[in-house]
Amino acid sequence: MAIIHVVMFEFKPSTELSAIQDACNRMVDLRNQCIHPASKKPYITTSSGGRQNSSESTKADYSHAFVVEFASEEDRKYYVEEDPAHLEFKKSLKGVVERVGVVDYTPGVY
Repeated sequence: MAIIHVVMFEFKPSTELSAIQDACNRMVDLRNQCIHPASKKPYITTSSGGRQNSSESTKADYSHAFVVEFASEEDRKYYVEEDPAHLEFKKSLKGVVERVGVVDYTPGVY
């Protein structure tokens, strides 16, 4: 069953626009960089993201959001705990990201 992985970033105020753009591009490109250890192929089903632009009256604490889809719980577990490309990406955010929020869900499971 599919797992949707929503990741939200709040960049540090001192982070330059070029560094924000680079981090966002690399986050979305994890779809191509994360390789399944058994199949040796990319395993992220879909990946998209962008700058927060909601017109609703709630205050958004995060400036950017990304949605990543995995085909299974096992794929998400590998991504979060072991995938070298993802783990290296997370390390690269130190110094530019102030806060990260994550919400995962299975579509239709309430």
